[in-house]
Amino acid sequence: MTPNKIQLRFLKTRCHALDPVVRIGQKGVTEALMSELEIALAHHELIKIKVGIGDRDERQAAIRQIAENSNANIIQQIGQIAVLFRRNHEKPVIVFPK
Repeated sequence: MTPNKIQLRFLKTRCHALDPVVRIGQKGVTEALMSELEIALAHHELIKIKVGIGDRDERQAAIRQIAENSNANIIQQIGQIAVLFRRNHEKPVIVFPK
């Protein structure tokens, strides 16, 4: 599910209070990291991750790879921090405004 503009704005306001749930270090994107990310997305729907590898291009590539592998949408990316969203259709956590 790709959020529309109103939902995107709502998600951006919700992400300010979040702390990074997943931190990516020198090892980069690993199987263990992806399994932890899947658990976090299934439970929270909206998560903040911190990418502490390489320069800007490497960080952006890692974030895109993570989003594609987990079927998540990149809501916002500022520096080393990115916010990902994936709707949990079985047990939705976030209720969008009408």
